Amino acid sequence: MDSRTSLINWALLLCLVFLWGTSFMFISVSVETVDPYSIVFFRVVLGALVLVLVVYARGLRLPHSMNAWLAFMLMGFVGNLLPFFLISWGQQSVNSGVAGMIMAIMPLMTMLLAHYFVDGENLNRYKIIGFTLGITGIAILLGPVFEGGGRAILSGIAIFIAATSYAVNSILVRRLPRFSPLVAGAGVLIAASITMLPLWYLLAPADIGDMSLKSMNAVIWLGIGPTGIATIILFAVIERAGPTFLSTINYMIPVVAFFTGALILSEPVEWHSILALVTILSGIALTRFRVGRI
Repeated sequence: MDSRTSLINWALLLCLVFLWGTSFMFISVSVETVDPYSIVFFRVVLGALVLVLVVYARGLRLPHSMNAWLAFMLMGFVGNLLPFFLISWGQQSVNSGVAGMIMAIMPLMTMLLAHYFVDGENLNRYKIIGFTLGITGIAILLGPVFEGGGRAILSGIAIFIAATSYAVNSILVRRLPRFSPLVAGAGVLIAASITMLPLWYLLAPADIGDMSLKSMNAVIWLGIGPTGIATIILFAVIERAGPTFLSTINYMIPVVAFFTGALILSEPVEWHSILALVTILSGIALTRFRVGRI
């Protein structure tokens, strides 16, 4: 790989880290005056619009088979609607930095699930110790949240379930029929939009007049940026540099989420949060070792 190619790959990766890492900050802004159902609905609709435009611009076509759309609906629910809603609902009580760090458990949950459902993805002692460190970091992070009681506890659990939902979706992607990545991305977001439409119509508050311009802009950006554009960049990084290179984001996203929340939203920086972040990232790093390497 020449230096120019490497530079482009890193630039794309950093764009992806920025889009996903700052998404928690934008969710915190959006939930100030927008309900979670509306955030999820407009996020998947706008993301679908971006992907469909790119798909047809490149001369690709969406599939017509029922099996394909059933798979898209399943992945759309598990990988988009459920985690998007749980994170938005949870961030009504939990700040963006904490939410971003809880989500760092996702690759560790994926590793655990892959041991049981993906051939050749067996646990070893480093993965087990890394997973234990990750869970310890989450416990350190959520300890003060649990002390707050009530809604704060449920919010922390909701975001943890969202991370697990992303992990489950990563396993589903490996086991369900494969499609062109851009076509699959568009199909999943279209299916998610169709599924969410009746839920949004029935459950979202009827009066949206109190929505602030700041929150509305945050929702629009969540759909276009971290959902639509990020999906395109994701596939480009995987195609150009491979999934191992992509896995580097697992270290960067929680750091970006934590410090953007602190620097831009003035969220508190506490010692236990720093300790939790270091513990979680150490756990992720340890899972990268293979037996016999050290």
